[in-house]
Amino acid sequence: MPHIAVIGAGITGTTTAYALLKRGYTVSIFEKHPYAAMETSFANGGQLSASNAEVWNNIPTIFKGLKWMLKPDSPLYIKPQPSLPFVRFLLQTAAKCNANDYRAGLRANIGFFADSMQWFDEYQRDGIRFEMYSQGLLMAFLGEEKYEHHAHDLDIVEAAGLEPRRLKGDALREQEPALSDNVKAGIYYPFERGIRSETITPALVARARQMGVEFKENTPFEGVVKAGDHITAVKTPDGRILCDAVVVAAGVWSARVAKQFGVTLPIQPGKGYSIEYANPPVQLRQAISFTERKCVGTPLGSALRLAGTMEFSGFNPNVNAVRVDAIRKAPSSFLSNWDAPEPSDEPWAGFRPMTPDSLSIVGKLGTFDNAYVASGHGMYGVTLAPATATAVVEMVETRRVPERLAPFSPNRFSFR
Repeated sequence: MPHIAVIGAGITGTTTAYALLKRGYTVSIFEKHPYAAMETSFANGGQLSASNAEVWNNIPTIFKGLKWMLKPDSPLYIKPQPSLPFVRFLLQTAAKCNANDYRAGLRANIGFFADSMQWFDEYQRDGIRFEMYSQGLLMAFLGEEKYEHHAHDLDIVEAAGLEPRRLKGDALREQEPALSDNVKAGIYYPFERGIRSETITPALVARARQMGVEFKENTPFEGVVKAGDHITAVKTPDGRILCDAVVVAAGVWSARVAKQFGVTLPIQPGKGYSIEYANPPVQLRQAISFTERKCVGTPLGSALRLAGTMEFSGFNPNVNAVRVDAIRKAPSSFLSNWDAPEPSDEPWAGFRPMTPDSLSIVGKLGTFDNAYVASGHGMYGVTLAPATATAVVEMVETRRVPERLAPFSPNRFSFR
């Protein structure tokens, strides 16, 4: 049977390995950490997105970002860095901040999300046990201008059959009684779900391992052996391991891995934070996006997880107490009885693999005929992992890139 090497044992790498194994391939996953699923796949905001596929590079964000750039407690914080790739990333992002690219990105993301929920249902039917909640998402707005900006693009969501509901006045309070009078409008997305990623990824790892995926943990990827445009083996500290194809699914580290193939990918770490309340002071009927604060509150059973902010400060793992405090206070303007309590557990921070246009990077890697990349999922890594795995299997089997992946091609960037 053909042997596939997967670089990265997060949720994208694991779902890809699981899908390949079910199609009859033998699979080895190479992970630099001592254990699989140790980084952003383990803990995050707890959201599965079917329709709230907003791309972050929109015109209001870029102008506010200039104002927020040096404010440590702002929703978007950009720490100046003497790095040419980072400067180039920011310039490419700015170039994509226009209405046409925004709508094209939104449409592409929603199309990519299309089958996500059915795959998570399929995992449960396969006997993989994890926490998932069908509850919907309410985007809450303090101002009419922000609401109108989002409502303007709901035609794309509606065309996909995702049934967003515009809410004001009594209808808004009926949807979520916990809202304060400060909230002027809302958009309810009925098909969004909540998920504990710290249950889904380890469960997938366990099932994949049980079925025969070889997890080579504590085994960093060190390069590849090439024969022209064909990869014949991967290099590790344990030596060369022969393979018939390679999939780079290393999350935010994918850009560094791709360098070993001679390919440049514009992926930058966008740090996000989350905190959790085992017994929150307010019980929400559904997840709520505190839109102006760039923060989401997701009920996970009886608990509540708050997550948000975008911090570009390089590969800096430190948890910034100022930014955690901003998340803790974010619901105060939106909920009637939120007094910004201390969280139950220690705050968490993780790196999202961000791209300049907020779209994933899924396709063939460089000019190689048997190397693929599956990364750059930004804030939607857990959501997009199963759809990405399906696409990778199709590429491995056919040696062709399906047309639906055109918006996510690694070749869309102007440099190599």
